[in-house]
This record gives sequence, C-alpha cells and structure tokens, in this order.
Amino acid sequence: MKLICAQSDLDRALAIVSKAITPNTTLPVLNNILLKAEGKSLHFSSTNLEVAIQYFIPAEVKIEGSITVPAKLLNSYIGLLKDEKVEISLIEGDTVVISSPSSQTKIKGINAHEFPAIPKFEKENTLKVDTVELDLAITQTVFAASTNTSRPVLSGVLFDVNKDVLKLVATDSYRLAEKTLQLKEGTNVTIQCIVPAKTVAELGKLISRAEEKEVEINISKNQVLFVIGDIQLMSRLIEGKFPPYEKIIPKSTKTKSEVLVDDFANVVRRVSLFARENNNSIKVSATNDGKLSVSTDETKVGEEKAELVAKVQGENNKIALNAQYLLDVLNYIQSDSLLLEIDDKLSPAVVQPLKEKSGYVYIIMPLKI
Repeated sequence: MKLICAQSDLDRALAIVSKAITPNTTLPVLNNILLKAEGKSLHFSSTNLEVAIQYFIPAEVKIEGSITVPAKLLNSYIGLLKDEKVEISLIEGDTVVISSPSSQTKIKGINAHEFPAIPKFEKENTLKVDTVELDLAITQTVFAASTNTSRPVLSGVLFDVNKDVLKLVATDSYRLAEKTLQLKEGTNVTIQCIVPAKTVAELGKLISRAEEKEVEINISKNQVLFVIGDIQLMSRLIEGKFPPYEKIIPKSTKTKSEVLVDDFANVVRRVSLFARENNNSIKVSATNDGKLSVSTDETKVGEEKAELVAKVQGENNKIALNAQYLLDVLNYIQSDSLLLEIDDKLSPAVVQPLKEKSGYVYIIMPLKI
C-alpha cells in the first residue's frame, strides 16, 4: 500500500471514524481504524461491533492495499502535522510509514484480515430528513433515554415512520420526550425501529458539523444506516417493542401556565440547590392570579420558595416534580416561552415550547407531595 493525500482531509476523516471506537482489550483490532487504498480514494472503517462508520477521501494511490492502525495514536499524530501532503506506505511486518515534508514516523499496525467484516446493507426502507431538523430532534430527545440496560428498549430512541411523518421518542419511564418531523418528501414507509441512544448521540455529533442539507435514513430488519454526504454510519437495532407511550400523554389538562423559559430555568436552578437532599423534589404551584411558585420542603441545608409571573388558565394546581428532569428540558427548548400543563398531582406534567408547529412534547412523571 502506498498513497499520498492531504493532511487536512486525513485529519477530518480520522475525527469522523474515531467516533465508532470504544476501548476494547478483548479484541485489540477494534481499537484500530481500517485504512484501504483503492482506486483514487483512501477508505476508512471503524467499528465496536454495534456501530460502524465508513468514510473516504481523495488520494493519489500508487499501490493498493489495506492495514489497520491504532486510532488514538494516528488521530493524535496527524492532528499535530502541518497542512501539507502526507505519504502513507506499508512496509513489511504490518508497519505503516507516514512521511511529510517535515517529518517521518513508523506506526505498528494489525493485519487487515483481522478486522471484522462490516456487513453490507441492503436498502429496504429509505427516507430523507432535513439535517437541521434532525439535529434538533436528536438534541431534544436522546437525553431522555434510559442509561439502565435492564430494559434494553428504553436505552434507545424510537424512530417511528408513518409516510410523511417521522417521530423520535425517548423515555426512561420517569420522563418522555417526543419530537415530530414533517418529511418534505412523502414515502410509503410505515415502520418502527429502536436505535441505541449512543448511536443517536454520535449521529447528532456528526450532523451538527455536516454541510449536507439532508440525511438519508435506511431501515432494515435489524440494522439502520445513516448517510450524511460521504459518511456512512451503520448500527444494529434494539430488539423488542417500544412501550405504548401515547397512553401516558394527557389528552387534556386542568391548568395551563405560560412562562418565560429563562426566568423559569433560573428559578428552578435556585430552588434545586436546596432540593438535592430531598431526591431533587420541587413543588410547582400555579394560581390563576398570574403566579407560578416553585419551592422545596425544608432540608438540612435550608429551603427556598420563588415566584414568577405567568399567564395561568384554568384551576389553581400543584405538582411535585424532579428538578433535574425539568432543567434538562429547559436547556433544549428553542423558544422564549413555554407552556406547562398540569392535570392533577398524580398525572404527568406536560412541557411544550410556546411556538406553533414545534412538534415537541416533554412529559415528566409526578413525585409524591
């Protein structure tokens, strides 16, 4: 193998494919990136056996070939080179020689035959999503997925496709986030799949820096493939059925409160300082004289009660919520104001941006008062 490519292209490629690598001592080759020189391109592949990322850059290939190289070392080394031409060649003993006008180094690799084969993806159900909209949908949902693996279906994000509508849903059974996207191009696809939350989070990182306007999503029986320009991210799907979450979203509520997001977030942060010893439990009270109060019971460090102006419709109402779950969503609402809906102290609270067609709903299960 022998080729010449640009340092800037190489640096970008390594940053992209390194996202699929998690330290693995059982199979050392999984700590490596597969480099394959072929035609007029240098292809990169990485995998942790659950997620795989593939990418390629233009290169002047003199001798075709392949080798796997330690990802962390190669990524760090290339990042320290100047933006100039880099020559990569393979010599005997699976050793890679990297030469530039100002330096030369040797890195020991592992034979490409030891790298696990990345399965070919048979495209079955394909849809295209606006990059910016999908980026926001991921940001507003993935944080609500469970980090507990005892219920695998809750450790993923549901992708629910129904012709021209795509819903992303995540829940850990204590709170739930749902984002609805309208697809510009209608499809005949009606399918549900659960994508691991870690995969979705990495997808979010990739598309947040992408220049492409659309992301192509391909769903098969047990895999999903995301295509962002020249980047391909493939992942296994989580087996099982997502819980019928629609049943817990209240169809109607007794009290609706409109409040400024920044003011509400500031008050919740202050009160949460005193709620840490009380399982983050805070009480939210809405009164139809235009006030929303947030308080906590007395704890070892003290207590706090704060009020802010709100536009309240309906009955006076009170509910106890987890402060952290409330703060989580307040960080991701892209609206100056929100709508907080309360039915009673035993029913979930609903948080939505006060913005037409936002397509976003966040549910928090109540705590005991």
